[in-house]
Amino acid sequence: MKIAGHTMSTPELSVEEALAFFTSLGLEGAEVVVQSDYKSGIPYEADNNYILSLREFANNLGIKIVALTPYLNRYNDLDENVRAKESAGLMRIIDMAQVLGAGSIRIYGGAFKDDETDSTGEKLQRLVKTLRECGDYAQNYNIKLSIENHFGTMATTATKTMKIIEAVNHPAVGVLYDQANLAFFPAEEYQEAIDLQKGHITWVHVKDLVYRGGKPQKFKSDSVSHISEEIRTVFSRFPGDGVLDWPSILKYLRDVGGYDGWLSLEYERRWGKTDLPPAVEGLPVCVERLRNWLKELDTEDLI
Repeated sequence: MKIAGHTMSTPELSVEEALAFFTSLGLEGAEVVVQSDYKSGIPYEADNNYILSLREFANNLGIKIVALTPYLNRYNDLDENVRAKESAGLMRIIDMAQVLGAGSIRIYGGAFKDDETDSTGEKLQRLVKTLRECGDYAQNYNIKLSIENHFGTMATTATKTMKIIEAVNHPAVGVLYDQANLAFFPAEEYQEAIDLQKGHITWVHVKDLVYRGGKPQKFKSDSVSHISEEIRTVFSRFPGDGVLDWPSILKYLRDVGGYDGWLSLEYERRWGKTDLPPAVEGLPVCVERLRNWLKELDTEDLI
C-alpha cells in the first residue's frame, strides 16, 4: 500500500503548491479536488491546456495525480435532464483523469437526505443508469469510479454501498472504503465493512475522529459534502488520535480485504479548520504515523 496526499488538506495552497508540499513529504501520489471555487482544486471548466500543464508540473516534481475528487452528486435525480447533465459532467472528469493519468475518481452514491426514502427504487435505478453510462466511458481508459461510503448519499453504510455495487454490476465501478465516514453514524465496524466490500474496494481514505460529548449521537447531515458546525456530532483528529484503530484496520484491509492500493490521507483541514492545524504543521505527523504502521505490517511478515 502507498500513501497519497489529498488537496482537501491544503485549502491555503494552490494545487501546484500542494503537489510540491506533498513531494517534500516523500509522497508519490495525490488525490486532487475538482471544484471551481476551491483554491486547492482543479476548476471544472479547466481546459486541456491547463490539464496538460498540470500533468507536466506533477511529472517534473516526481509525483503522480492518482485520483480526482469532484463534488457532482445528482446522479440519481428523478429529473432526467438534471441526471443526464450530471452524467455528462462526470464524463468530463473522466476526460481530465485520462489526460492526467489518474486511475481513480471519487464519486458520491447520488444525493439522498437523511429522512428520504426510495420505496419505488426509482432513485436507485437512476443512479445505476448513470454509473453504467459513466462506467462504460471510464473503462475505455482503465479508470475506476469509486463510490465513497458517505453521508447524504445512498451509500451511507457498507451494506447500502454494496447494494449499489451489485445493482450496477460494472467492472469499472468500485468502492471507496472510508471507515471514518462509517463511524459517523455509527454504521459497520471495520471487520464487517471490509468483509462486505472486499473484492470491490478500489480506493481508501484515511482519517480519524472523536464524538461530540464522547459518544455517538444521532447523526445529521445538511449537505452531501460536509456538515454545518451547529449540527455536527464529530470532530476531526489525526489518524491515531481518534476512535479508530488504524493499525488493526490496515492489517485487516490487507490480509482479509486483499487490498494493496493507495491510502489517501484525507486530512480534512478544508472543513475542520478549528479541529486541525494547517497541513504544513499537521500532515507530516500523519504521514509519519501511517508510514510507521505500514512498516510494522511489513515487519510482521518477516517474523
